[in-house]
Amino acid sequence: MTAISDEEKKSSAPPSEAPEVMIVDWDGPNDPKNPFNWSTRKKWLNIITALLSTYTAMMNGTMITVAHEAINNEFHVSDASFPNSYWPVSSWTMGGVVFSLLILPIMEDFGIRRTFLITHFCLILFIIPQAVAQNFATLVVVRFFAGGCVAVLGNGSASIIGNMFATEMARTKPIAIWIIAYLGGSSSGPVIGAAVFQFLPWRWLSYVQLIWCGVFLVVNLLVMEETRGTVILQRRAKKLRAAGKNAYTQHELQAEPLRQVLVTSLRRPLKMLFTEYVVFFATLWSSFTVGTLYLFTQSVEQVFSELYDWTPVQAGYVQAAIVLGEVCAWSFSLFSAQVYFSSAKRNTEIPGVPIPEARLYLSVGGGIIGFAGGMFVYGWTSYPSLPWIAPAVGLWMVGFGSIVVVGGIADYAVDAYAKYAGSAMASFVVGENTVSAFLPLATSSMYNTLGFQWASTLLACISLLLTIAPLSFIIWGKQIRAKSPFMAEAMLNKRAEIAHELSTGPPREIRERNPDVDGMGLAV
Repeated sequence: MTAISDEEKKSSAPPSEAPEVMIVDWDGPNDPKNPFNWSTRKKWLNIITALLSTYTAMMNGTMITVAHEAINNEFHVSDASFPNSYWPVSSWTMGGVVFSLLILPIMEDFGIRRTFLITHFCLILFIIPQAVAQNFATLVVVRFFAGGCVAVLGNGSASIIGNMFATEMARTKPIAIWIIAYLGGSSSGPVIGAAVFQFLPWRWLSYVQLIWCGVFLVVNLLVMEETRGTVILQRRAKKLRAAGKNAYTQHELQAEPLRQVLVTSLRRPLKMLFTEYVVFFATLWSSFTVGTLYLFTQSVEQVFSELYDWTPVQAGYVQAAIVLGEVCAWSFSLFSAQVYFSSAKRNTEIPGVPIPEARLYLSVGGGIIGFAGGMFVYGWTSYPSLPWIAPAVGLWMVGFGSIVVVGGIADYAVDAYAKYAGSAMASFVVGENTVSAFLPLATSSMYNTLGFQWASTLLACISLLLTIAPLSFIIWGKQIRAKSPFMAEAMLNKRAEIAHELSTGPPREIRERNPDVDGMGLAV
């Protein structure tokens, strides 16, 4: 009979004798390490630093537009037959599409802080060749990667907000500020770029960005903390395993392989885009709105230079009207949130829960009066006999309407799709960046062919046509949600959540401690 060693005995032990797995969780609902329990000051310190980084990074996309003539002259690029000078912006926005689908899904497990800092550092590395590029092709290629980095930073900021504020009401103010930072950064690019380019050569547009990106990288390194609860718990579990304990988090035990996460990240948004009525038309509405903001980087210079003989720098300054409109829309967004929360009183489908379509009430008004109305004003005041302030008022209205529209449609997607909201938002990202990449390429031809008045009228009419979709969501929202397998599941989960809250414990305790939403940005 062969003797059995101790090691062989251990390896042949039945599974029942294996050490019991210790599930690592928070030390009660008031665990100070849980980001939901952080002090208000600590939360806002993390938010402000992240949003400042987002705002300044977003300017990287459009600052370059004010210097297109100087860049064309240096690299022998012509806009005579086609706006080739816009290709560095097109490549920048398409980088955002690719990186959003590939990087954002894995940053949640890798850690928000670590991903944010690494991406911020990579952005600096890709701004350097923008500053020293010796040919136009280099500029186009490196801006693809810079745009991808900026997309990760922008959506990472939204993730930070979602990781620290557990309820919709608590997230209202910071998310409204995030939308302004995200869209306002792009709109501010020509304004800040004009201030730099007026006094310095075009390469200083990148040198200035290197300075402030470097400063904010140091600030984030010192201030920003990890906000993703599952990552914080994983680090606890890792320390316990190092001490010899069989400790894991629930997330680690249930986590999918990285390959599967990436496949889902690529497949589900595209599937929802072409099979979900709401996602398809909401993406069209949001994409056209954001794409038009990028269109103004081309049309404003064209209109104001011909009407008033302005320089590209002066045309850059007047785009501050768009930024002012976006900032003014913040208070309107808060009022829209009040309308949404008050709808809970009349919800007969799930009593006590706000109606998802209430997010769209003021967005439709903002789209019709603000965005489309602003385009009409911008178009039909484009006469040399009228003062420049008249079309600038139209720009202000468009900026105001854009925030209301994009904020409302994003909030609606989060509320209606719940745990699938990340995939819906990914569809929006793909659409917004793609339209922003290619719509402005048609600006010069469109405004030359149709004239300033009718070109803007065409854009206004398209915007009005697109508002039919959110109006249908409002009128037939309950029926639309019932026919969508994704939204129907979300409604069932909300009913189950309400039932659980009524039968056990503090409201939303489980949801606050274990957020379980797939994906990106606002959906976290």
